[in-house]
Amino acid sequence: MKVLIGHFTTEANAHIPMKNNLSHYELAFGEELIERMKVREVFEQAGIEIIPSIYAGGGPSGVIEKETFLTIENSLLSTIKKHKHEIDGIYLWLHGASWVEDIGSGDFHIIAKIRELVGPYLPIAVSCDPHGNLTEDYVHSLQILRSFRQSPHTDMVETYRKVAAMLCDLLKNRQHIHPAYRKLPLILGGEQSVSADEPVRSINAYMDQLEQDPRIRSVSWHVGYLRHDCPEAGCGVVVVPQTEADQAYAEAICGKLADYVWQRRHEFHYTGTTADPEAALQMALNFEGKPFVLTDSGDNTTSGATGWNTFVLRQFLALPELNKSVLFAGICDPKTCAELRMKQIGDAVEATLGVGEDELSKPVRLEGVIQAKGDVIRIAALGRDEYTVMGHCVSLTLTDWPMTVIITDHRQAYCHTLQFEHAGITDWTQFAITVVKQGYIFPELKAAAQGYVMSLTEGATPQDTKNIPFKQIQRPMYPIDEI
Repeated sequence: MKVLIGHFTTEANAHIPMKNNLSHYELAFGEELIERMKVREVFEQAGIEIIPSIYAGGGPSGVIEKETFLTIENSLLSTIKKHKHEIDGIYLWLHGASWVEDIGSGDFHIIAKIRELVGPYLPIAVSCDPHGNLTEDYVHSLQILRSFRQSPHTDMVETYRKVAAMLCDLLKNRQHIHPAYRKLPLILGGEQSVSADEPVRSINAYMDQLEQDPRIRSVSWHVGYLRHDCPEAGCGVVVVPQTEADQAYAEAICGKLADYVWQRRHEFHYTGTTADPEAALQMALNFEGKPFVLTDSGDNTTSGATGWNTFVLRQFLALPELNKSVLFAGICDPKTCAELRMKQIGDAVEATLGVGEDELSKPVRLEGVIQAKGDVIRIAALGRDEYTVMGHCVSLTLTDWPMTVIITDHRQAYCHTLQFEHAGITDWTQFAITVVKQGYIFPELKAAAQGYVMSLTEGATPQDTKNIPFKQIQRPMYPIDEI
């Protein structure tokens, strides 16, 4: 037997000015694709041959240019056409939150085009991010769909392999099945649905319990994605039956799971401490001990923001005095980064930081010494040391302030010690305060931090769902509407 595999991921934030083109994607083919997708052993142990198509990893970013998407999609479809009469199934890793100009969801478009080629019955299994949107047509076009349980996503590789194993099982015992799906009139941000906290912890435990039922193949709760306004936005639940005879049972379980989540809608909340920007600043300054982590949630690059806002930096610079060491990791300004990379480590420099796109990214004049030059890296999966170099950075220690700023040419959240080390920061925990561009604090930072706060800053990733001007979503929708 043979299975074709592929990867297409972009978390497309419609509130940033740039669009995704092909240069923003990590592309891989052949053996490199197979290694990156982490499912080789699963298929090999089942005696199934892998046919690689395309790996296109875009990360959180903006809306995708139509031609870029079609180039990626056509590469996948052409591989399917070439091997159409020999493949027994398809395994894909699709994020669920892509958005393409003039098309809409790239994920939906890909599956619709595949079905045109292979018909309705060829088994297709998809692993996905819970921060993606679904529709009934999309879900019913698949045989298997399962999302990560954990947010932050510490179970990514585990989920890839679990879905691949489910596909292997289905290929050896073919069943005419499709997932059951329920959409909920509930819209949430990722910062309100951290899996270590309630009610997500109980929802996950309930789903684990449901998956022990021999009539159920898998269960998922999809938080959804709210950074582009579309009718599909909102939460949903998915239950995959074990056999065709279990389809009605899966529908019933799907209804029970949907009700379980809905009854807990009032329990969703920000995990940890949140505060308006001024209060968050004072909390960081007043905290005894170190390190303290402040997250700039309105410029959250893990949800597609630009990472170029200088607002929090200007908050600190406006203080009459500062007696604590502060690390900013990092601020994206490609032009200034390129200029500073021409200098030598130890050089005293003057630089203007801030792209000046709007008031939040307003430029600020800095004087300092170049502390280090390094790389901006993306970690392959949380808890792993595999990484890809995405860009470059310069660490600038200011002359008159106890502050170090990592200036980057690529927007990337600093979530992992290895990322700081590649920026030339040997021990980020020695700074009293570290400011990062994310919403909920990521596991490694949380474990090391003595205290932390999510600053409810403005930007491309605002946290107050009620104040986001949605036009196309289903209404009524909680918590925008009282239901």
